[in-house]
Amino acid sequence: MGQAGTSGLTGAVRPIEEGWTLPASWYGDESVAALERERIFATTWQYVGWTDQVASSGSYFASQAGHIPLAVVRGRDDVLRGFVNVCRHRGHPVVSGQGCRETLQCPYHAWTYDLDGSLRRVPRSEREDGLDLSELSLLPVSVETWGPFVFANPDPDAAPLPEALGELPALVAESGVELDALRFHSHHEWEIKSNWKVAIENYLECYHCPVAHPGFSKVIDVDPDAYRLSARGTLLSQIGSVRPSALVGNGRGAYVPRGEVAQAQYHLLWPNTTINIDPGPQNVAIERWVPTSLRTTVEVTDYFFGPGVSEEQVQEIIDFGTQVGNEDLALCESVQNGLESGMVVQGRLLLESEQLIHDFQRKVVAALA
Repeated sequence: MGQAGTSGLTGAVRPIEEGWTLPASWYGDESVAALERERIFATTWQYVGWTDQVASSGSYFASQAGHIPLAVVRGRDDVLRGFVNVCRHRGHPVVSGQGCRETLQCPYHAWTYDLDGSLRRVPRSEREDGLDLSELSLLPVSVETWGPFVFANPDPDAAPLPEALGELPALVAESGVELDALRFHSHHEWEIKSNWKVAIENYLECYHCPVAHPGFSKVIDVDPDAYRLSARGTLLSQIGSVRPSALVGNGRGAYVPRGEVAQAQYHLLWPNTTINIDPGPQNVAIERWVPTSLRTTVEVTDYFFGPGVSEEQVQEIIDFGTQVGNEDLALCESVQNGLESGMVVQGRLLLESEQLIHDFQRKVVAALA
C-alpha cells in the first residue's frame, strides 16, 4: 500500500476505532484495491450461484469471487468442485455461462480438462519434451452450499463455510423463511458508479432511509428503537418489523407485506455477499457486489421464492427492491464524487446508528493494514 494507505491509522489520520471513517483516498487508490484483491477477495467465502445450475453430472457455471473468475462443476462422481476459471496455457477462461459437458475445453487452443480439473489433452503436446500434464491442472478453490445457494472461497484450504455463516441460518429460520423450499426465479445485474466499499456501506445503514427511501420506510419500521443492528463475526445484520399501517389495503398498487414471513432481514456476509428477506410470502434476494474498477461495482441479484408465491406477489417484491436500489444508485455515485473531491479527508460516523459501517471499516483495516 502506498504512503496514503500506511500513514493509515495513526498520526494525521484520526483513529477508526473512535468513529472516524476510512480515509477518502482509500476509495480511489489502486494500491488499496490491489491489497483488497489479495487480502480480502482471495481469502473469503462469497455467493457465486445456485444449486440447480449444477444439479447433474457434468453441469457447470462460470462466476466471480471478487476479481477472480471461477468455474463450479458437478463431477461424474457427483462431487461439487470449484476451479479458477483460467486456462493454465495462456490465461483464457475455460468456460463461460452455464451448461453440461463431458469435459471442460478452453476455446482458445482446445486445452481440455476433466471434470475434476485435471488436464487431459493438449493439441501437439507430443511434439514437446518435458511437458507434464499432471502439473497443469486447473487451480482448485473451495466450494460449499447452504440451502439453494452455492458459495466459493478462492482459498483451497479455507475453513468450512458454516464457520463464516455463523448465526445466519438460525436468523433466516427465525424470519419464517423455509430455505430449502425456495426456488430460483430471476437474475438481475446493476452497475453502481462507486467503489464497492461505498455501495456496501450504504447497504449497512438505514439512518438514511426516512429521507432517501420513503416508500421503504412506510413498510418497514426504521425507528432506531425498532430497527435492530448486530455484528457477529463475519455477519452484519439489520432486522426490522412491519409497520401496522402497511398491512392496511387490498394489495393493489402497493406492496402489502402479508404472509408467513413476518420479519424483514438484511444481512452482509463479509465481505460482499448480502441476503435480503422482505416480509410477506417466502422470498430471499441474495447478492454479490463485484468490484469492476476503482469507481464501479456490479451488484448481482438472484431472487428466490417459495413454490406457492404468485407472480403478482413476486413482482411486488421485486418492484419494492428495485425502487430502493434505484434510489441507492444515485446516493452511492454522489458519495463517490464527494470522496474524490479530496476536501474531506475523513468523515465522522454516528456509532449507534452506523455501527455496522464501523464494524465493516474495522474489518477492512484489519485485512489491509
